[in-house]
Amino acid sequence: MEVVYLSSITNVSRNSSNDDEEALFSEGTLIFLYIFIPLITSVTVLGNTLVILAFIIDKRLRTQSNFFLLNLAICDFFIGSFSIPVSASYILTGKWTSGDVLCKVWLIADNLMCTASVFNIVLISYDRFLSITLAVVYRSQQKSHSQTVVKMAAVWVLSFLLYSPAIILWDYIYGDPLIPEGLCVAGYYYSWHFLIGASTFDFFLPLIFITSFNLSIYWNIRKRSRKKQQMSSTTHPSDHNGMCAGITGIRHGKERRHESLSCVSQPSLSIISSSERSIQAMKLSRDKKVAQSLTVLVCVFGICWAPYTLVQTIRAACHDSCVDSYWNQLTSWMLWLNSSVNPIIYPLCHKSFRDALVKMSQKLKFRFL
Repeated sequence: MEVVYLSSITNVSRNSSNDDEEALFSEGTLIFLYIFIPLITSVTVLGNTLVILAFIIDKRLRTQSNFFLLNLAICDFFIGSFSIPVSASYILTGKWTSGDVLCKVWLIADNLMCTASVFNIVLISYDRFLSITLAVVYRSQQKSHSQTVVKMAAVWVLSFLLYSPAIILWDYIYGDPLIPEGLCVAGYYYSWHFLIGASTFDFFLPLIFITSFNLSIYWNIRKRSRKKQQMSSTTHPSDHNGMCAGITGIRHGKERRHESLSCVSQPSLSIISSSERSIQAMKLSRDKKVAQSLTVLVCVFGICWAPYTLVQTIRAACHDSCVDSYWNQLTSWMLWLNSSVNPIIYPLCHKSFRDALVKMSQKLKFRFL
């Protein structure tokens, strides 16, 4: 997303014109930035690279839901490998010196990747919602690879349309937005009306969707848990065996053989029923883990994006006069931090991905040895 901390650069630049020796950052802040920026960049790139490589190497991972995880990992990888490094040099120098064309390219790429990351989270949540609450419908869609491709492509198209046309055309439609020289920001930088509208689509609505999917999943799991408790209180196979033993002990001749055959079917049905309950219990346990990971996803997304969205809107409304530069920088980095955490929350927490990574590390170890 657009780096709103640039308002602080404007203020610092004004002060620097009066005192050329004044530094943009204190020595302690610079040390922190030189440690933090490479760290967050490395974690983001490495985590998402592992997810992409695991998907490529292990064919068993190539399911519909994992394709959506791959789409998310690609977005977050480019945020770590392109958006953050370019922003880092911008932060440390305090001035954009690469020209207007590259500025727009960077703004388009940064907004596109961050928005696509959010939309992919919504898509993953919706996929999990279908797999748990509408399992029959979900299984019927697994063979339709065209739907998967369409959904993945839709994420990129919608993400591009949300910000990129405004970045490209704003100056031509509304004229010069009077942004100070040396800053790389979009024309709508001070338009809080546009920002609140865009934030509705890249934060508020996604948060509502993800939360509703999560609540529906928990409601479904709760109903199934109650049903499981009711089933466990029904007659056990041992009860049927006792009944059959009593009946066959009393009967004689053909009548006894007939009763014995009918009683043999009762334990068989009980064994089948017990097997079904075991399968349902395994599915319920798996779905509970999915629900837990979705809960973490919702919380992390809200924590990373809510401060940024709030500060960005307020900053635009008051033209940087009511928001301290510290909050601008902090909320921007919290936004990018979401791309570092995503591969840990979802893919790397899944056993299938962990197994694929172990398999991949064993292959690499074998080659080097």
